[in-house]
Amino acid sequence: MLSGVPGLKRSLSALSILIPLCLVLVSCGNSSSASSSQRHSNLKARALVSNPLHPVNTGGILPVLELLDASKDLATNFGISLLSTLPDAGMLVLSPDKTRTLVFSPSNNSLGVVDNTQEAVASGVSAITLPGATESMFVWTDNATAFAAVPGAAVAGSPAGVVEEIDLVAGKIKATIPIPGARFIVSSSSGNQILVLSDSAGSVTLLSPSLIASGNPLTPVTGSFDKPVWAVFSADGATAYVMNCGPECGGTTASVTTVDMTQSPPSASATPLAVPAATTGLLDGGTLYVAGTPPPATGVDCQASLCGVLTVFPSAGTSSLSTSQPITDGYHDHMALGANGQLFIGSRTCTNAIANGNTPARGCLSVFNSSAGTVFTSTQNGDATGIEPIPHRSVVYVCEGGKLTIYDTLSDLASSGTLAPQATQVNIIGQAVDVKFIDF
Repeated sequence: MLSGVPGLKRSLSALSILIPLCLVLVSCGNSSSASSSQRHSNLKARALVSNPLHPVNTGGILPVLELLDASKDLATNFGISLLSTLPDAGMLVLSPDKTRTLVFSPSNNSLGVVDNTQEAVASGVSAITLPGATESMFVWTDNATAFAAVPGAAVAGSPAGVVEEIDLVAGKIKATIPIPGARFIVSSSSGNQILVLSDSAGSVTLLSPSLIASGNPLTPVTGSFDKPVWAVFSADGATAYVMNCGPECGGTTASVTTVDMTQSPPSASATPLAVPAATTGLLDGGTLYVAGTPPPATGVDCQASLCGVLTVFPSAGTSSLSTSQPITDGYHDHMALGANGQLFIGSRTCTNAIANGNTPARGCLSVFNSSAGTVFTSTQNGDATGIEPIPHRSVVYVCEGGKLTIYDTLSDLASSGTLAPQATQVNIIGQAVDVKFIDF
């Protein structure tokens, strides 16, 4: 859920180091030289970081996917230039089998497809142009099809909003499904059910991929919703939990609505779960985590206080024993569970606190220790635009304020309540926007 790449006009003179990365990029974006299926880097644990402002020694900048050794937290002499396909690099989406990475270019609303095996732009696939901006997309279970919500796409004779079905092999839009205000899309684990959330229309729609060819793939979800902006499915797909943004998005009441997906049509519970705010959530086993920012109380200074709220439901679907924790404010759109029960929560447009004397800086990242029930905040200012726990390790990669920061969940939780980066860091020259781990 990433709506854009801020700071694209950042002056090159502000970059302290110029690296001739194009000399070591895989053909500088020309995948025709990648004639074998062998990885050019030979790394077994790789992370990609989107960087729209990578400088080159000849002057100017390149849109690049930086390739990191995620087993050792090291930069490499390899990367993927997107210059032949996209003008910049923003949100990243990974296919379930991790063979493809989808890259969104917010400056021209286009998508690029990267072949992770070749470590290059996918051969024969040019940029795929969307009819507007997207902040929600995913690659389907077949690993060759993507879906993207485009709320501003014009529809003749109807309100704006579509979901695009995209063929990633042919590099083209396969089908356009008009849905008024379609802004966010969430798939069940099987891929058979896709919830389309339209906050402007106050509606939730079930999209059935198997019925797209028939021309009748849509089923309205019955019930009342107040600015729905996100959802999570139970592991078996039988239940979905819809986050109603409420006052934070111009609505009335924030809540979480339980939807029975086994019914036809799916039906929403008449009694939603009450929460202070809800823009994103995560379901871990039977525990539901919901984050958002309620309107601040009168006289509260959000630089001095934590104005966001994390609500924890130990038993998803019931308010019994639910608890709330203060977190950083802003619009929360990232949540990921790292090792050792550490829940990373990121927002954008938060109230940044500037370091002053003994008071540490604070940005848009909060970490909730689910075992101890405590919250820590990052000292890095700026939007948290990418969060990626590294499997089989205790570290988490976070893009915040245009910088990549690496945290170790074993050792960096300070008693002061601030989150300290680990000693080993990777300096991304340019702007770190999003990050994905691309190996199993």
